[in-house]
Amino acid sequence: MPKGPRSRKRELLGRDGALHPHPQDVTDPLFQGSAFFDPDDLVQVKYEMLRQVRVDSTPVSSAAPAFGLSRPAFYQAREAFTESGVPGLLPRKRGPHGAHKLTDDIVAYLVQTRAEDPTLRLIDLVALVQERFSLRVHPRSIERSLARFTEPPEKKPQK
Repeated sequence: MPKGPRSRKRELLGRDGALHPHPQDVTDPLFQGSAFFDPDDLVQVKYEMLRQVRVDSTPVSSAAPAFGLSRPAFYQAREAFTESGVPGLLPRKRGPHGAHKLTDDIVAYLVQTRAEDPTLRLIDLVALVQERFSLRVHPRSIERSLARFTEPPEKKPQK
């Protein structure tokens, strides 16, 4: 069964982290049965909430729940928007960004160790890192780091 444009948009919003977690809670009249205003689109919902408070002087205590968000979410959105404009309303990836435990020295050690003994499993490498660096890492983290180190860089299309 082919997907409609609405389900495709929901899929893309979800992939990018911009799918409103509670679109059913958006009760503002603009988002009811509109072809333009989409309660699934978290960035659009946040922007309209901010606009309504600033331009229409709607109290935050009324606007936030009408857009299916909390008051703290309003203040976070306002700060992000003030700082970065609309791009600031895009959700940011939570947690650490990148391999923060596996430094270049540790990855070099892992690559060298794996080259000397290719039969070593990821769990063996975990134990070696624990023993040598007093550092607990997940086998998947080692797998990703080794893949980044050993895979050829992707070719970027020329302009």
